[in-house]
Amino acid sequence: MTTPSEAGGVIGHARYTYRLRVSSTARTALLAEWVRCRWIWNECCARSKKAYADGEACGPARLDKMLTEARAANAWLREGSSVPQQQVVRAFASSRAKALKDIRDRLPQRQRAGMPRHKKKRVAAPSLNYTRHGFRLKNGRLCLAGGISLTVVWSRGLPAPPSSVRVHRDNLGHWYASFVVAATVEDLPATGRAIGIDWGVRETATTTSDAHDLAHPGHGRNAAQRLARYQRMMARRKPKRGQSASKGYEEAKRQAAKVHKKVARRRQDTSRKWAKRVVTDHDVLAVEDFRPKFLAKTTMARKAADAAIGATKAALIEMGRKHGRDIRLVHPAHTTMDCAQCGARTKHALPLSERTYTCTACGTVSPRDKNSARVMLIRAGLNPAGADRARAAGPPVRSRREPGIPSR
Repeated sequence: MTTPSEAGGVIGHARYTYRLRVSSTARTALLAEWVRCRWIWNECCARSKKAYADGEACGPARLDKMLTEARAANAWLREGSSVPQQQVVRAFASSRAKALKDIRDRLPQRQRAGMPRHKKKRVAAPSLNYTRHGFRLKNGRLCLAGGISLTVVWSRGLPAPPSSVRVHRDNLGHWYASFVVAATVEDLPATGRAIGIDWGVRETATTTSDAHDLAHPGHGRNAAQRLARYQRMMARRKPKRGQSASKGYEEAKRQAAKVHKKVARRRQDTSRKWAKRVVTDHDVLAVEDFRPKFLAKTTMARKAADAAIGATKAALIEMGRKHGRDIRLVHPAHTTMDCAQCGARTKHALPLSERTYTCTACGTVSPRDKNSARVMLIRAGLNPAGADRARAAGPPVRSRREPGIPSR
């Protein structure tokens, strides 16, 4: 459960990403900087692997010493800025430490963070990190260490001076700058309303307010025909093993990636707009703490992935945190079996094909997802009346709680 922060207080850090207009000169300089950083990362991998085999320690101090010696012995490395190179060493040390910690904790293989691997030339996308001493903003342009100047497309303003920036390129060849700034609470007017939110596949989000339900957007389904066309083109032009890809294959691959990117952006846009509307109209949000990962192993995998439940939930929590709303995560166990009217629980779980909930104790009949949304309010310790402003008949009875489910 997250509680609202003080008005105007700092609640952490946030990223603001902007598109970059990169000239041919700047592109050449960025790629040259990336080649140096990739070499350092691969050198760290080699040193770490050798130290692990010999039973020696390979901590951040040893890697920093390796970087200092490499820059002293190699003029090619000294031509680049030391700031992104140092950030590469720190990122590698952090990834390696986390992987070793998971091994010591004897976590299952599927839950471990993998050891850092070599970055291949034609696979790894360029990514450069600069701290506060490695960049500056001058006349609306991003000036990086080493004399690299980039034009930023300022789609919105930065709320505070950035502490770091990451310059990266996506699989379409577009360059972006991601600034890290201190995030503060942007207070919204109080409404005195609470809402319960239940996640699903038929509808992405079902709430206690009919006006705030989020229907399945179907962005992936709408783009499936165009995507299949480019994938067939790739299949016909796929190069044989050992042969380089043709221009036609590369173009089809780029068009398929462009469709994927457009679908992802549409999902993100839909999630953020819906989250902003819910957060604006309600002070307290009882959100089902649903983890949709297991749906990938079911027959609903494609539709669940298109619904983007995880991304929508993350956008809602981020938006509520940004505006200081009270967000209460509710454990999802037995939420479809409890009655929001009397608190009774059915003996057997309802099959997914049954979309109407009928209580055997009080006889209440309601849509299955709407009942679950009201159960969220009850488990979060809120008024189950919700947005319809109608209190349930009779004295409110709390539903039975599972172990580990907080009362608030």
